[in-house]
Amino acid sequence: MDIMEKIQEFSDARRDGFLKIKELKDNGRKVVGVYCGFAPWELIAASGAVSAWLCGMHEETIPDGEKHLPRNICPLIKSSYGFAVTDKCPYFYFSDMLIGETTCDGKKKMYELLGDIKPIHVVYIPQTPEGEDARSLYKSELLRLKDALERNLDVKITAEDIRRTIRIRNEERKAKREFYELGKLCPPPIWGFDMRRVLQGTLYIADKDVEIQNIRELTKRIKEKYYASGSSVPNDAKRILVTGSPLGDSTEKVIKLIEENGGVVVCFENCSSAKDIDDLVSENKDPIDALAERYLTSGCACMSPNRHRQSMISQYIDEYKIDGVVDVILQSCHTYNVETAVIRKVAQNKDTPYMAIETDYSQSDIGQLSTRIEAFIEML
Repeated sequence: MDIMEKIQEFSDARRDGFLKIKELKDNGRKVVGVYCGFAPWELIAASGAVSAWLCGMHEETIPDGEKHLPRNICPLIKSSYGFAVTDKCPYFYFSDMLIGETTCDGKKKMYELLGDIKPIHVVYIPQTPEGEDARSLYKSELLRLKDALERNLDVKITAEDIRRTIRIRNEERKAKREFYELGKLCPPPIWGFDMRRVLQGTLYIADKDVEIQNIRELTKRIKEKYYASGSSVPNDAKRILVTGSPLGDSTEKVIKLIEENGGVVVCFENCSSAKDIDDLVSENKDPIDALAERYLTSGCACMSPNRHRQSMISQYIDEYKIDGVVDVILQSCHTYNVETAVIRKVAQNKDTPYMAIETDYSQSDIGQLSTRIEAFIEML
């Protein structure tokens, strides 16, 4: 199997995962549906359950979501809710319970509606990552989540169970970081679109030991080919950092347009990318304390102040030799939209050109986006 076939294998993980989830369910495994990284994978895995990523990121089900939700709400929320009420998402169908997180007001209200369909436990997130009170609140929420998992799934979660899954998740993060940091090479050995296909695919692989092995094997092959025969990415491709709202199937249009117009995405700071990979969970303290400490420093825009995101982007501009920053904002995603002023200032302080793009899951703005992105990259 060559490198592109291996990348395609990761890309197919979401589609193939439907069958795997059914197989696991048939064998007695429980499935927990999640909508955000603030529901720690480590706790869910410690219960013996499989995590299923439920965020809808396609325009197909938005009309169904709009039957109950306002049209001017975030497309991710409308899409996610639409997939739930239409039963078009097998991951939602197979979920024994759902976990919601109060990262935005729109999601909070969506969880109330979803509670009429499936059992749901809502984790209340502190509004600030700073101070002992915030850590204590989040720790208490993790303990409530642990109790909810035990009650709904009829299991007992021990401290050693959590320590074991912390170690597994840390190894996964390390393996993904080794792959992700290929973007630091000049030129990078693969296109950003392919990098994201791999990272996104890992969300749908239940067997983490197999996933870790496959990522490390892929990274090794890519390095060997790169040092033997170079890269297919042109030397003069402008190195772009993409940040902002969570990316999905429909917003891949931005990545494609960047790479069709003389750029290459070498770093993603969005959810499920660098910010989820770089920071490990401490293995040398109480596991609940360690999880609370790690997840509060995620750099999510729901936090105020959000200094960690600013420092991460400043660091990535240096480490990945960034030529330009593209901030992708979903319409009505107010937290990330407000932060564009802050991120623009971070880029300006690094003498790095910055552009904010507001879009949704529709493909109708591709022509306009292409013109703007082409002009931005030509300017670099």
